[in-house]
Amino acid sequence: MPSSASPRPRVIVMGVTGAGKSTVGARLADALDVAFVDADDLHDERSIAKMRAGVPLDDTDRAPWWQRINQALRAHPDGLVLAASSLTATARAVMTEGVAQVRFVLLQSDPATIARRVDARTDHFAGSALLPSQFALLDPPVDAIVLDAARSPEELVAQTVAALRGDTGAAPAP
Repeated sequence: MPSSASPRPRVIVMGVTGAGKSTVGARLADALDVAFVDADDLHDERSIAKMRAGVPLDDTDRAPWWQRINQALRAHPDGLVLAASSLTATARAVMTEGVAQVRFVLLQSDPATIARRVDARTDHFAGSALLPSQFALLDPPVDAIVLDAARSPEELVAQTVAALRGDTGAAPAP
């Protein structure tokens, strides 16, 4: 847990649907003692209906969502963990415009592992039909903390906390 003298982090846990962003993000927020926002909760009903039907969103659909994510980041100057796909540089630029010191944590794994996870869940609007488009769009930031999404949420949180503290050996890429 960061000391009160150090700035609280703003972290975006990113990756394709089914990578574990929400699970890891919520646990990471607890570990860092900051708020958690799941960007899935910021989608409008039209976009949710589109994704539920297996239709990928385009940038026109995503632009208002990116603005709502930016507003969420701005609303938490004392630290935040946010779970959001953040697949492209354009998305990340809009989401973080005017927000200093945002760190990205990329949860990644092979498409078959992610598809199995997505197919096993029953409580989410984004199905495996969206995975090919998401993997095609994924353009990882060069400075992301890259973690193997196949690891347990506890391991991923511990690796992220260590990486945020500067222990570069704690967050190996898959």
